[in-house]
Amino acid sequence: MNASPFSSLSDGHQRLQALVGAWRGEEQVSETQWADAGTATSEVQAEAQFGGLFVAQRYRQRRDGTVSFGAHNVFGFDQQNKVVTMHQFDSMGFVPTSPATGTWNGNELVLERSSPRGAARVTYGFDGTDTFRMKLHFKPAGSDSWQDMVSGLYRRVSPSTINGF
Repeated sequence: MNASPFSSLSDGHQRLQALVGAWRGEEQVSETQWADAGTATSEVQAEAQFGGLFVAQRYRQRRDGTVSFGAHNVFGFDQQNKVVTMHQFDSMGFVPTSPATGTWNGNELVLERSSPRGAARVTYGFDGTDTFRMKLHFKPAGSDSWQDMVSGLYRRVSPSTINGF
């Protein structure tokens, strides 16, 4: 019997491995101060780092054949506080003051982060090992209402079908 290479990881670190893989998505973009409403396609490449302690994810969104947004996310698990962390660096150029944090609720991972501009909440919902859904919401500073930003459905693909990463 072969042991999983991640079997010595905490349960929280093992849950992060659901993000690992090459994914292609179709997204619905809502009208915001940063983007016009419409559709987009995306590519996501995520790999386990440092024996599975972290997952590094590269994301690229395309609209009308042009890259419209990119992000580099690093997911971890804070064992002391029992929360998932996500540090995000993206093409908007805002420097994160702190990571997004959150927890798993069944097959959903919900992360939130606040900044002087407001709060962001991203939800990853796993429909099995080969698909997931992502929803991104934003609440402007001083507002009590969450606004839809992006939602998408992502399917696992072969890493060789993702170009340019």
